[in-house]
This record gives sequence, structure tokens and C-alpha cells, in this order.
Amino acid sequence: MARLNLWRWGVLGLAGLYFLVPLAASVVFTVDVPGQGLTFDAYTQIFSTEGFASSLLLSLELALATIALVLLLMVPAMVALRLGAPRLRPVVEVVCSLPLVVPPIAFVAGIGTVLKWGPEHLSRTPLFQTFVAIQNPDFPFVLVLAYVVMALPFVHRALDAGLRAIDVRTLVEAARSCGASWPQALAQAVLPNLRGALLNASFLTLALVLGEFTVAQLLGFQPFAVWIVNVSGSQAQLSVAVSVLSLLVTWVLLLVLAGFGGRTRTTSRG
Repeated sequence: MARLNLWRWGVLGLAGLYFLVPLAASVVFTVDVPGQGLTFDAYTQIFSTEGFASSLLLSLELALATIALVLLLMVPAMVALRLGAPRLRPVVEVVCSLPLVVPPIAFVAGIGTVLKWGPEHLSRTPLFQTFVAIQNPDFPFVLVLAYVVMALPFVHRALDAGLRAIDVRTLVEAARSCGASWPQALAQAVLPNLRGALLNASFLTLALVLGEFTVAQLLGFQPFAVWIVNVSGSQAQLSVAVSVLSLLVTWVLLLVLAGFGGRTRTTSRG
């Protein structure tokens, strides 16, 4: 038993060094200026730098829209799959895992081809305005559609784990026997028991959108991750400081989510 505990602490220690050493080096790079000593100018300049607020706000808007859309699509589909077609579960799992197999470069190349093909062939139809609207730089909805596809593997795993932990059929039948409609049964009986899975899926999607670079860059938009890379060309310390700050914010959100999920489980048991 002692050897097992020692092995666990050793693995945890190596994992901690693997993550904390680069983070510590990044922090030192941002605060240690040759000839000036320790300074926090890189962090104080973040909020006044051009493009910071607009790019961060755009990423948060894209994240909220992606979370809402992917949950709106996946939750009813997963519940219906669980109740009516459990044999199709492997098929749905393979389909939802495809974004992990397709390289982002190939994925964005396909999106770019469709966006170019649409205006050329649909210029005289009402769909032409749709292609223009989804590429609005103020809110590129095409990125939301791309992020929904990219988030499918993570959302599917989170929801599948949550649905396996509850008896969906009994909950729905009980709600239906009390006179609830199908939407009411889903909203009032199933969703409250999926709160932890929904929070996990939302956080994973949020982290994906905030850190995604390839699709947004190649399509010509500038959310937060693209802004960080663009700033790094002229202000290296500032870009690293923003990266450190965004990483810390992500960790804080993860801790809040873990605490909220644990408190929810404790309350439900009590």
C-alpha cells in the first residue's frame, strides 16, 4: 500500500512539474525585464491594448452561442437515442467522434470551399444573403457552426456519462404519467438530473472556443486566440501575459465548476 501511494505521489509530482514549470517560466518572462528588474507592466497594459476587449467579447459571445446550439441539438438527440434506439448508440458515437479524426486544416478547407461555392452558385437566390450574414465579422455565425461540430466529441462523452448515471426511462415515464408533455418531461425530469453533465459539456465547449485558433485564423476572423497570436508579433511579453491570464481564468472556471457540481450532488443526496 505504501509503495502504491508513493507511486501515485510520484506520478502526480511529475505531472505537476510538466504543467507548472512552463507556466512559471512564462510568468518570469512577463515580469522580469532586463535592465528594469521585476515589473508588472505587461499585465497592466492588457486591458488598454487595442483589440483586447473586442476579441475577448467576441470569443465569449461565440462560446455562449456554441454552448446553446450544441446542447439544444445533443440533449434531445441523446435522450431520444437512450429511450427509442439504444442499438444506434455505437453509430452516433462514431459520428460524434469524427471531428477528432479529421484534421482542422482539412475541416476549415472544406468550410472555405463551401463558402466560396455558395455565392458563386446562389447569387440569384435568397440563400446568397444567408452566406453573407453568417460571415459577418461582428459575429461570424459560421464559426459557431464549426465549433459545434468540433465540440461534438466532448459534449457527447459528457452527456453519455450523465445519462448512464440515471434511469432516463423511469424518469420520463413518471413525468408522463403525471400529465407532463414530452418537452416538460425533458425539462423538468431529465435536465435537473443532468446538471453535472451539462456543466461539464458547457465548460469543455467554452475552453474549446476560447483556445481555438486554426479555423478562425484561416477564415479571416479575429477572436481572442487569434488576437493573442497577432499581438505576439509586436509585443511578446504582452501576449504571454494574456496567455497566462487566460489560463488562470480557465482554471478558476474549472474550480468553480467542480465546486458547484460537488455542492449540487451533496444537496441532492441530502
